[in-house]
Amino acid sequence: MPEPIKNLLSRAVIRHMAEHFTKTFSDFDAAGFIKLAGNNLESLELKQRSTQITRTMRTFLPDDFEESAEIILASLAPVDVDNIDNSKINNQGLCGWAIMPMADYVGLYGHDYFDFSMKLLKEMTQRFSSEFGIRYFLLKDSPRTLSVLKKWARDPNYHVRRLVSEGTRPRLPWAMRLPAFIEDPTPLLPLLEVLKDDKEEYVRRSVANHLNDIAKDHPVTVEKLSKKWLIGASKEREKLVRHACRTLIKRGHQGTLKVLGFHPPQIELNTFNIMTPLVPFGDALIFELCLTSTRKRVQPLIIDYAIHHRKANGSTTAKVFKWKTLTLASLATFEATKKHAIKKITTRNYYPGTHHLEILVNGISLGIKNFELIM
Repeated sequence: MPEPIKNLLSRAVIRHMAEHFTKTFSDFDAAGFIKLAGNNLESLELKQRSTQITRTMRTFLPDDFEESAEIILASLAPVDVDNIDNSKINNQGLCGWAIMPMADYVGLYGHDYFDFSMKLLKEMTQRFSSEFGIRYFLLKDSPRTLSVLKKWARDPNYHVRRLVSEGTRPRLPWAMRLPAFIEDPTPLLPLLEVLKDDKEEYVRRSVANHLNDIAKDHPVTVEKLSKKWLIGASKEREKLVRHACRTLIKRGHQGTLKVLGFHPPQIELNTFNIMTPLVPFGDALIFELCLTSTRKRVQPLIIDYAIHHRKANGSTTAKVFKWKTLTLASLATFEATKKHAIKKITTRNYYPGTHHLEILVNGISLGIKNFELIM
């Protein structure tokens, strides 16, 4: 099994932090820091570990923020733009996962020292990411913070440019949500405009993920922006837009699908058959599909399927799964069999009884059939 991601914030990282804080602050109680920051560490998840280390920094670093910030700044490793290996410890200073609690420290305690805090977060993000730390400032003073990020969007360092997009994502995983931008993402769009054609895939992927966040609350905003961005778009920008629209595609949002060139399908459903109407838990649902194009020209199709999972109260909730994207010629036939494993996963609880399978083509339902899950 792969190493749990929480172990990237390990006791070794804590010791490494203590070592470099001591180099620049001779009165630092390294032993006390290591003991308190590592208290019951194995029982804590990643964010809990980070929070515990941040609080321990507050206990052992000087109360004066500027003094403690100078210590943190002096403890950072040299910048290596193209080699941020988050899993390794750099003997020259702090980088990688050690930055996560340090950026939160700046976010929590640096509000009264805005300029210094921005400088520190900018330095940190070049060694890992300050995407969590910057959010405290967006919550407290978004106009001032956005003004700084507007400048950073054109920074020579692509890690800084990525922070502009990633740090402002309304629904960034593991992070505090940004309610004002969930309600109205308009102030963020000029930043994304600057970054949409960034030369780094790393930055463009963040822009796509940011737009996907916005799409969950403002689908029409993303539909309109996608239409605009696709005019004269490069292949790289087309890829960005498709990735940004992935949630809307799964939802069958017709406006977005049309922007992407997927119109209501002109097809005849020949076969839709569940081959395993009784599915023992741990086995697979197997089904077959055959459809024929009735259009006189070729048509692009997104073929997905949704499983309406039974819940504890007997109701169902649908989950859409990707299957096939293809171009179907006039009168041509698509025929395929699909196997979908139904087994224990950490993100879903299964319940026995009637479930439903639905076929979706370009977001349009072609039919729904039942199967029984046996547990």
